[in-house]
Amino acid sequence: MPAPAAAQSAASTQPGTQGASAEAKAASDATASTATLDSEFDARQKALDQRTEENNYRYGVAEHNCYSNFFVNHCLNKARDEMRTVQAQIRKEQLALDGEERAERARKRDEQAALKRAQDEASAPQRAAEDARNAQAYEEKQRQHELDQAQRNAEAPQRSANAEAYEEKQRQHAIDQAQRGISPSQAAANQRAYDQKQGDFQRKLEEARRQGAQKAQERVEKQQSFAKKQAEAAQHKADVEARQKQAAEKAEQKRQEQLKQQKQLEEQQRQQQQQQQ
Repeated sequence: MPAPAAAQSAASTQPGTQGASAEAKAASDATASTATLDSEFDARQKALDQRTEENNYRYGVAEHNCYSNFFVNHCLNKARDEMRTVQAQIRKEQLALDGEERAERARKRDEQAALKRAQDEASAPQRAAEDARNAQAYEEKQRQHELDQAQRNAEAPQRSANAEAYEEKQRQHAIDQAQRGISPSQAAANQRAYDQKQGDFQRKLEEARRQGAQKAQERVEKQQSFAKKQAEAAQHKADVEARQKQAAEKAEQKRQEQLKQQKQLEEQQRQQQQQQQ
């Protein structure tokens, strides 16, 4: 290859290679970023759970110690206020963490949907080409069938002429046998033997055709059964995904209701505290 042509080929190949490398690097970075976020969410959730346990433990210890003081109610109220203050802070951080996790899940869904759309768009030309090849193959098969049918129709007169020639040959054979002195009974016996051979051949031919038609029907039935099973499997998959989505939506709705109830409970407790003060 001349030097300018080689340079041009390298230049045309380099962007595609760089694009593929960039996409691979972006996918790797996205995976690493997702893993890092998941680890961070887990660590923050564990920390909140640990703080909740410690807060409950401190309150239990303080409540127990209050009964050894003279001002029991005052001590209990103070311990309860401290516990609720920490609890409210933990709750605030928990809500923020839940919001970030929901946003991250939504981002993942959007990213996966965009990736799926990009893959579909990238494979669209290939699917179109495959459909075109299938259509062309079907049209070629139809044309060949029409050619075969036309050839059979064109050969029909020749087959008829061959049959007439065969009958004429049989008649001439009978005349020759009579001229050679073969008795009519022997000629009839020879004809019967010949007819029997022809009949056996025709029966074998019909049996072969019948078996061929039966096997073709079995292949069609197997293809139909396979297509039916594929459709049932696809429908089952769709049903399972729909049930999973519905269950996830119900779980999310239940969690939102619990959060709402928790907020209402905290508001009631805050109002009670204000009334007691």
